[in-house]
Parts: sequence; C-alpha cells; structure tokens
Amino acid sequence: MLTKPSLTLKRRIKAAPAQVFSAWTDPAKIVRWFGPKETVAGSVRAEVDVRTGGRYQMNFQTADGEHHQVSGVYREVVPDNRLVFTWAWRSTPERESLVTVTLVGDGDGTLLTLHHEQFFEQAARDRHEQGWTGTLDKLEQLFA
Repeated sequence: MLTKPSLTLKRRIKAAPAQVFSAWTDPAKIVRWFGPKETVAGSVRAEVDVRTGGRYQMNFQTADGEHHQVSGVYREVVPDNRLVFTWAWRSTPERESLVTVTLVGDGDGTLLTLHHEQFFEQAARDRHEQGWTGTLDKLEQLFA
C-alpha cells in the first residue's frame, strides 16, 4: 500500500491556547488571518459549525483574481486543544484530505502543530505547504 504525502508545520504563537483556538473557530477572527499570503485583504468569508460532525466553508480571492472555496467536516473538536477536520477544495472534491491542529500551552504562548495528511499527490502537498506557511504567518501576526 502506498503512503499518501503529508506535511507537518509547527509554530509558537504569542497567545494562550484558548485565544488561538478561538482564532480557528470564530468566523469574525478567521476572516482576519485565513488564506495564503496572496489572499486579497477583506475577501475571506467563513462559515463554521464547530462541533463533531459540523461543517465549515471558507471562501477567499487571491491576487491573481482566482476565487477559492474549501470545505469539510469537523471530525474531532477538543476546546483549546485540538481540531480535526476534512479538507476538500470545491474544484476537486474527490481529493479529500485531513487536517489536525493541536495546541499545547507553552509558558505565555502556544505551540501549534498543523498536520495535513492524505494528499492526492506530492504536488498538492507542496502547494499546501506554501499556502499553510503563509496562512500561519498571518495567524502569528494576529497575535504579534
């Protein structure tokens, strides 16, 4: 059996786990940081039903004029600690993958680990690494 590509990114955020969890689960906060660095300011829309079995949908526009939509289902929700959700782009719904965000208190901050797995191919994994890196940069800036 072939192993599908995955990626893991880690960040230390200058905020308590509860604040970082809220940034991932409150639509008013999500729109302030979500999306890769090429995301047009003010274009992010977020709809979330943060509970096991609940759905989410994110929409945004990038500087090249492209509109993007990603959605999925929350598989696990542990307040202030862990989110697990499916991930599928509107353009390729058959390529569903899985994201796990883990938050661990670290003094006056939070260690965030994002693990994205079950990519369709290596190229998709590499594009997501670039996108998540820019997205997490903006999350860090939210608390800077």
